[in-house]
Amino acid sequence: MLYKNYISIKTSLVLITFLIIALSSMRVIGFFGPGYWRWFLPMGFCIMAMLPWLVLTANGRRQIGLVKSQRITDYIWAALWGAMAALICFSIGYLLFGNASDNWYVNIGNSYKTAMDTTGMSFWALSLIFTLPAILFSPIGEEIFYRGIVQKTLEQKLSAIQSTLIECLLFALIHQVHHGIIKTAVGFDYLPFSGMLWFAQMLLVAWMFAWLRAKTGSIFVPIVAHMIFNITMNSTIFLFLW
Repeated sequence: MLYKNYISIKTSLVLITFLIIALSSMRVIGFFGPGYWRWFLPMGFCIMAMLPWLVLTANGRRQIGLVKSQRITDYIWAALWGAMAALICFSIGYLLFGNASDNWYVNIGNSYKTAMDTTGMSFWALSLIFTLPAILFSPIGEEIFYRGIVQKTLEQKLSAIQSTLIECLLFALIHQVHHGIIKTAVGFDYLPFSGMLWFAQMLLVAWMFAWLRAKTGSIFVPIVAHMIFNITMNSTIFLFLW
């Protein structure tokens, strides 16, 4: 069984729908809400990471990939894939938009600046403050939730490809809060061209993470890829776009 207390497939689908809505709402509130609500962001990731021990059986945790890969090369390749994907996203954004706000990495960097005063901070200080949380919270929480729990829950009813497509679409959609949907002085707006490009890139990146999970059988492999993606992304932001 995947879920504790012999939860039926129908009930598990209802539960996962509720969790997707609730956790996505926490992300939106944490990102766009007042500064004192920013803790909703890491809290949501922590909940994602804890869910396997709250709702899944021991066998369910194994099914979602909470087992180590015995091949060190899996983690090496995951790191390379993660770095390459982040560099491709940087290159596309910089070639098309330069330092303009249509560049997704520029927008992500601007969100860091609004979070706190970064005046005079060095690359290493910025990395410590913003990159360390980015490799501890979102990669672990998102991979366990999307590539793990959501994927395997959907596979109870759908094929592996259909389940992967849905969870990758959900992942790409929620990342529109980081670029695509923008908060202005009069409300919210959307950057249609660059927003859809960012959506497409996040869809492909999510599919890469899902492929690594399926290929190795371990959720820890895409977690490594996701961590390196975030490290590389922030490094390019601080070195070239800050």
